[in-house]
Amino acid sequence: MTIRTIHRATLQTWLTTGTPGQSAEFALLDLRDEADFAKGQPLFATNLPLHRLGAEVEKFVPRLTVPVVLVDEGNGEATKAAHVLDQLGYTDVVILDGGIPGWLSDSPNGLPTFDIAGNIFTVSMADQRGTPALTIAELQALREAGENLIVLDTRTPPEFALSHIPGSRNLPGGELLQRFLDFVPSPDTHVVVTCAWLARAIIGAQTLISAGVPNRVSYLVQGTRAWVEAGNALAEGGEETFDAASAAASEFGVRHAHVLAAEADVEWIGPNAVAAWLEDGQRTTYLLDVRLPEEFEAGHLAGSISSPGGQLLAVSHRTVAVRGARIVLIDDAVGDVRAITTAYWLKQRGWDVRIYDGTLQDRIPGVDARIGTAAI
Repeated sequence: MTIRTIHRATLQTWLTTGTPGQSAEFALLDLRDEADFAKGQPLFATNLPLHRLGAEVEKFVPRLTVPVVLVDEGNGEATKAAHVLDQLGYTDVVILDGGIPGWLSDSPNGLPTFDIAGNIFTVSMADQRGTPALTIAELQALREAGENLIVLDTRTPPEFALSHIPGSRNLPGGELLQRFLDFVPSPDTHVVVTCAWLARAIIGAQTLISAGVPNRVSYLVQGTRAWVEAGNALAEGGEETFDAASAAASEFGVRHAHVLAAEADVEWIGPNAVAAWLEDGQRTTYLLDVRLPEEFEAGHLAGSISSPGGQLLAVSHRTVAVRGARIVLIDDAVGDVRAITTAYWLKQRGWDVRIYDGTLQDRIPGVDARIGTAAI
């Protein structure tokens, strides 16, 4: 095969044409290992190291004809990856000339990214909407004064178990409306939403506010990071068990999710329309299951990918590798509360998104059942 490269100026043009959900389609794969990727994400691309590429690329880039841009550390990994993709049948693969070092070599500040970085988007949104904030010192003062409050940590259960603010409870962001009343039965309770820093806390707090819950809601500024910087110790363990939401909580969640759906003009799509989307050789369509991972493992729509809603909101690039793709969200709960919450925010980030109007038992023509594995 002939190895093609593109200059960073070309990639800059692609990245600045339209929003993530409305630009021409292309995939951007960062081939660095997980540790190097975690140190800095200048492109906010999808991380898929070479040793995982062959086994996992199909779920991230399901359409073989979509343009794929490979980015490495300038160490030749992209050339090896291009050969792997060629053998798998991908027909339009290019390499970013110079890799990450070349991308950052000139004017590293202000460079465009594949997706809007979660922190950038959420901080901007908090400024625009005036989302109430609470500092660590203010939280401690309220606790000492005996304020009726609860701290909800919206990270994943494994993250919460590793370290969290003492006294907080774990309620992943996608579950906030679905289970809110089970965690916060009184409208007089001050709800403080937190995470490791900002993105998921702000999104969680503003979700509750925009949905019209009666409680006072704030987000904790810089979350667990600020807690440690203030000289406090973090707690470990304390995992929540997420059984089915109570009937009262489900009704509450549906009622308030409908507020979000109306505001964002959220749309649904049935099995036949999804099949037509999947048959479209010019567009990529993702089937993303926004439920908890254990629910996905217990049973899911064939061909769907596990992508819990709260994580999809903050770090959509971890799952959605193709810019300009269409997204179908799957949720089997009454009223699609988690899917509505996720769609509400993805639409504001420019993604073309629908909620699946069907059952987990459906068999959609054109779906490859082998794809159904957890992505996050």
